[in-house]
Amino acid sequence: MGITLPYLRIATKERATMATQSGQSNHVCTCEMCRQHPYSTVAEHHRAINRVLATLDEKNRRRFVGLLALQWGRGGIQRLIEITGLSRNTIVRGRMDLRRPRRAPTTARVRQAGAGRKRVEKNSRGS
Repeated sequence: MGITLPYLRIATKERATMATQSGQSNHVCTCEMCRQHPYSTVAEHHRAINRVLATLDEKNRRRFVGLLALQWGRGGIQRLIEITGLSRNTIVRGRMDLRRPRRAPTTARVRQAGAGRKRVEKNSRGS
Protein backbone atom coordinates (compact mmCIF):
# COMPACT_ATOMS: atom_id res chain seq x y z
CA MET A 1 0.00 0.00 0.00
CA GLY A 2 3.03 2.26 -0.31
CA ILE A 3 1.99 3.53 -3.73
CA THR A 4 1.86 7.31 -3.97
CA LEU A 5 -0.47 8.69 -6.60
CA PRO A 6 -0.01 12.48 -6.71
CA TYR A 7 -2.60 12.96 -9.46
CA LEU A 8 -5.35 11.72 -7.11
CA ARG A 9 -5.09 14.72 -4.80
CA ILE A 10 -8.26 16.69 -5.31
CA ALA A 11 -9.54 19.45 -3.08
CA THR A 12 -12.51 18.51 -0.91
CA LYS A 13 -14.78 21.08 -2.57
CA GLU A 14 -13.90 19.82 -6.07
CA ARG A 15 -14.43 16.21 -4.99
CA ALA A 16 -17.93 16.99 -3.70
CA THR A 17 -18.76 18.81 -6.93
CA MET A 18 -17.55 15.90 -9.05
CA ALA A 19 -19.64 13.41 -7.05
CA THR A 20 -22.82 15.43 -7.52
CA GLN A 21 -22.17 16.04 -11.23
CA SER A 22 -21.57 12.38 -12.04
CA GLY A 23 -24.82 11.30 -10.39
CA GLN A 24 -23.07 8.63 -8.31
CA SER A 25 -21.71 9.18 -4.88
CA ASN A 26 -18.56 7.42 -3.80
CA HIS A 27 -18.55 5.52 -0.53
CA VAL A 28 -16.63 7.25 2.26
CA CYS A 29 -14.12 4.90 3.85
CA THR A 30 -14.77 4.25 7.54
CA CYS A 31 -11.37 2.78 8.46
CA GLU A 32 -9.49 4.25 11.41
CA MET A 33 -6.63 5.60 9.25
CA CYS A 34 -8.95 7.55 6.95
CA ARG A 35 -10.86 9.04 9.88
CA GLN A 36 -7.71 10.16 11.69
CA HIS A 37 -5.67 11.23 8.64
CA PRO A 38 -8.04 12.03 5.75
CA TYR A 39 -5.24 13.37 3.51
CA SER A 40 -2.74 10.53 3.97
CA THR A 41 -1.61 8.34 1.09
CA VAL A 42 -3.65 5.45 2.51
CA ALA A 43 -6.80 7.60 2.47
CA GLU A 44 -6.01 8.67 -1.11
CA HIS A 45 -5.61 5.01 -2.07
CA HIS A 46 -8.99 4.13 -0.51
CA ARG A 47 -10.69 7.01 -2.35
CA ALA A 48 -9.13 5.81 -5.60
CA ILE A 49 -10.56 2.32 -5.02
CA ASN A 50 -14.03 3.80 -4.45
CA ARG A 51 -13.75 5.98 -7.56
CA VAL A 52 -12.98 2.91 -9.68
CA LEU A 53 -15.87 0.99 -8.11
CA ALA A 54 -18.28 3.81 -8.94
CA THR A 55 -17.57 3.35 -12.65
CA LEU A 56 -18.07 -0.45 -12.77
CA ASP A 57 -21.24 -2.49 -13.17
CA GLU A 58 -22.19 -4.89 -10.37
CA LYS A 59 -20.43 -7.96 -11.81
CA ASN A 60 -17.12 -6.20 -12.45
CA ARG A 61 -17.37 -4.40 -9.10
CA ARG A 62 -17.71 -7.78 -7.39
CA ARG A 63 -14.75 -9.22 -9.32
CA PHE A 64 -12.52 -6.19 -8.64
CA VAL A 65 -13.16 -6.32 -4.90
CA GLY A 66 -12.70 -10.11 -4.97
CA LEU A 67 -9.30 -9.62 -6.60
CA LEU A 68 -8.28 -7.14 -3.91
CA ALA A 69 -9.44 -9.56 -1.21
CA LEU A 70 -7.31 -12.33 -2.73
CA GLN A 71 -4.28 -10.04 -2.93
CA TRP A 72 -4.60 -8.74 0.62
CA GLY A 73 -5.01 -12.20 2.16
CA ARG A 74 -6.12 -12.65 5.75
CA GLY A 75 -8.22 -9.74 6.98
CA GLY A 76 -8.68 -8.40 3.46
CA ILE A 77 -12.43 -8.92 3.41
CA GLN A 78 -12.98 -6.95 6.61
CA ARG A 79 -10.76 -4.12 5.36
CA LEU A 80 -12.67 -4.01 2.06
CA ILE A 81 -16.00 -3.89 3.88
CA GLU A 82 -14.80 -0.73 5.66
CA ILE A 83 -13.29 0.80 2.54
CA THR A 84 -16.03 0.06 0.00
CA GLY A 85 -19.19 -0.46 2.02
CA LEU A 86 -19.95 -3.67 0.10
CA SER A 87 -21.32 -6.67 1.98
CA ARG A 88 -19.23 -9.65 3.00
CA ASN A 89 -21.30 -11.93 0.75
CA THR A 90 -20.56 -9.76 -2.29
CA ILE A 91 -16.82 -9.81 -1.65
CA VAL A 92 -16.76 -13.58 -1.02
CA ARG A 93 -18.77 -14.16 -4.20
CA GLY A 94 -16.27 -12.03 -6.13
CA ARG A 95 -13.42 -14.15 -4.82
CA MET A 96 -15.26 -17.31 -5.86
CA ASP A 97 -15.90 -15.86 -9.33
CA LEU A 98 -12.16 -15.37 -9.78
CA ARG A 99 -11.21 -18.80 -8.46
CA ARG A 100 -13.58 -20.65 -10.77
CA PRO A 101 -14.15 -18.57 -13.90
CA ARG A 102 -17.13 -19.35 -16.07
CA ARG A 103 -17.48 -19.03 -19.82
CA ALA A 104 -18.32 -15.54 -20.95
CA PRO A 105 -21.96 -15.22 -22.02
CA THR A 106 -22.70 -14.35 -25.63
CA THR A 107 -25.03 -11.50 -24.67
CA ALA A 108 -24.09 -8.24 -23.03
CA ARG A 109 -26.47 -8.86 -20.11
CA VAL A 110 -25.17 -8.37 -16.58
CA ARG A 111 -27.98 -10.32 -14.95
CA GLN A 112 -29.41 -13.63 -16.01
CA ALA A 113 -32.63 -13.72 -18.02
CA GLY A 114 -35.76 -14.09 -15.93
CA ALA A 115 -34.59 -11.95 -13.05
CA GLY A 116 -36.87 -9.32 -11.60
CA ARG A 117 -40.63 -8.93 -11.72
CA LYS A 118 -42.81 -10.54 -14.33
CA ARG A 119 -44.14 -8.31 -17.09
CA VAL A 120 -47.53 -6.68 -16.48
CA GLU A 121 -48.92 -8.18 -19.70
CA LYS A 122 -48.17 -11.69 -18.49
CA ASN A 123 -49.71 -11.10 -15.05
CA SER A 124 -53.05 -9.69 -16.26
CA ARG A 125 -55.73 -12.35 -16.69
CA GLY A 126 -58.26 -10.05 -18.36
CA SER A 127 -59.20 -10.07 -22.09
